[in-house]
Amino acid sequence: MSNGIPLAEARARYSPDADLGPLPGLADTDALLNAYHPDHLRGSLVNLIVGANAGESCQRELADLLQAEAFIDEADLAGTQVSDVDVLVIGGGGAGCAAALMAAEKGARVLLATKLRLGDSNTVMAEGGIQAAIEPDDSVQQHIQDTLRGGHHAGNPELVAAMAGDGPEVLRWLIRMGMQFAQTPSGDLHTRRAGGMSTPRLTHCRDYTGLEMMRVLREAVIQHRSIEVWEQSPAVELLSNEHGQKCVGAVLTSLLDDQLRIVRTRSVILATGGLGRLHLNGFPTSNHLGATGDGLVLAYRIGAKLREMDSFQYHPTGLLHPSHLAGKLVTEGVRAAGALLVNGVGSRFVDELLPRDMVCAAILRECAEGRGIRVDEKHVGVWLDTPRLERAQPGLLEKQFPNLMSRTRVSCVDPRYTPLLVHPTLHYQNGGVVIDTNGATTVPGLYAVGEVSGGIHGRNRIMGNALLEIISFGRRAGIAATANRDRGPKKVTLEHVNRMRRALTLAGLPLARRAPQILPPYAAGGVWNR
Repeated sequence: MSNGIPLAEARARYSPDADLGPLPGLADTDALLNAYHPDHLRGSLVNLIVGANAGESCQRELADLLQAEAFIDEADLAGTQVSDVDVLVIGGGGAGCAAALMAAEKGARVLLATKLRLGDSNTVMAEGGIQAAIEPDDSVQQHIQDTLRGGHHAGNPELVAAMAGDGPEVLRWLIRMGMQFAQTPSGDLHTRRAGGMSTPRLTHCRDYTGLEMMRVLREAVIQHRSIEVWEQSPAVELLSNEHGQKCVGAVLTSLLDDQLRIVRTRSVILATGGLGRLHLNGFPTSNHLGATGDGLVLAYRIGAKLREMDSFQYHPTGLLHPSHLAGKLVTEGVRAAGALLVNGVGSRFVDELLPRDMVCAAILRECAEGRGIRVDEKHVGVWLDTPRLERAQPGLLEKQFPNLMSRTRVSCVDPRYTPLLVHPTLHYQNGGVVIDTNGATTVPGLYAVGEVSGGIHGRNRIMGNALLEIISFGRRAGIAATANRDRGPKKVTLEHVNRMRRALTLAGLPLARRAPQILPPYAAGGVWNR
């Protein structure tokens, strides 16, 4: 077959009343993933040569940053303004705000530094909802089992149990702060089932749950007298003690005046999010502009262990057409409500509520084997059959998915009458920095929470666990970070930077590339370069 059915032909052939035929079985999921999931693309993986994960597999684009030279050295610290706080939180999304709030509630003086503005993060872009075992026929144990199964049993059961166990309390905490949730006619929280869930467990606020969450967290942080916020202040390096074995602060810069500032502290909490803007394997991304993997680079350079750096989530339903919406998400909630995936020949080809990696691989298989819908020589996708859903449940899209309707309306696309052309988009970093149940990394004084951390999702994340994770572990790390009651660092150094530089030189790796990236090359101002 050719590389797909032309878009005009597929549109002419499409009918929301057409018989889609029987759903084919999926006999060998491992074969499907190995053949079509982007993690397995030939040439996409390399082995790390230096650092705590030397010899382990990593996506090529990330490996280039992990094994890059730092931007600064000791000479840059001379005469630099110094601030002292109890806890430094790096990142202003949901995880960072939750950590800052809990640390401040425990009496700590907290500085929250964020790369862009407070709240500019992947949190506000999370549409689907929050998992929590609150229904009578559900349980924390079922939540644990679903999460481990969805992650191909590669997750850390202790971390998964901690997150799932925190679920009901996380909802209570958010509701006490004023977060709104969809309710049933009787006033209970409305739940729905999504991919990888054995029972309805997803609580939500229509299709802008993350935005609503970030609203209340941001307001709480701004109003708290013990939290100082520095916006447009990304971290360019962590600081270690004189032995290079403990994290005792960070070096921040300002996107406004390019000035460096040193922050000395007892505990650093990394909440820097993911790396979608690296566009692994050339894929579009659903991530916000600042998602460039900075936290991974900084943690790895100071000696923290990472995990699953060869496993990333590509959300099955990123918009493909119109082109200016490429990569923008169509929440899994639409499929959970009953929308079907249909190829260019008018057939279903996968159970829409399988875990995301399987649905993603199935879509890529249809496109590779000529059953996709071709926009041009480079862009091929499949239909998300929203008109069929609207006919079955009139008014559902306007009522439950206003964000989707608003996004498509400005592009003169109405999903009530026109199916959406979708293709997988780079969405989430499955792995990250190794942590314990308090968010502590393998480097004393350094914590990691949210998408920058690893161990919870294994090799695939199921919907609704990301928003739960950032609050669960953000709160845990915020409390744990205040337990360090020493006098703070006697001396701050870049000894770990010197150590990594020596390792890179001995390994024969070039020192020309510098990291972290801070901003993608196409952003206003481009990659930060001191």
